[in-house]
Amino acid sequence: MPGPQIACIGIIGKADNPLHISLFPPYQNATIEFSFLLNSCLDIFDTRQKQTSVDQDLGLLHAVDERLAAYGWLTTSGLKLLVVIDLIGQPISTGFDKRKGPTRTALKDPDLKPVFRALQTAYIRLLQNPFYAPDEHTPAVKDRTPNSKHQQITDNKFVAEVRRIGEMWTLNAA
Repeated sequence: MPGPQIACIGIIGKADNPLHISLFPPYQNATIEFSFLLNSCLDIFDTRQKQTSVDQDLGLLHAVDERLAAYGWLTTSGLKLLVVIDLIGQPISTGFDKRKGPTRTALKDPDLKPVFRALQTAYIRLLQNPFYAPDEHTPAVKDRTPNSKHQQITDNKFVAEVRRIGEMWTLNAA
């Protein structure tokens, strides 16, 4: 039986600007839906930030439906890390029992700590790159309009590391 897997990883800047979004199978063509989901989680970040100290695992932010759930982490610098989990996982093409169907797996907040720590480490390594200019990804105050376009992180090493983190995580590996 398949287990939970990461459907989406979002890295959101201090100004609530998306810095990087990775989608994983079978959701790689659902960019608009996941952008909306990640954006809706930002309000929850604001509420929880007032109730907790920074650099915290904020736990479950939003249970979308019986399949998807969004979890969040806030760093001391204001960077928001979001991970959307497919609680059922991909059905196995051979041997999937249609009578039982997919079952929901209980996910505990500590199960995602290794993912958030790895994402934070990947971002810190990106900041240590002398050729990376973080100011290119931070909107100016006058540019904080909903229609303004801001650059996303395209550093190949960072993107590959985020993809590796998302593909390698399993509930048992946490």
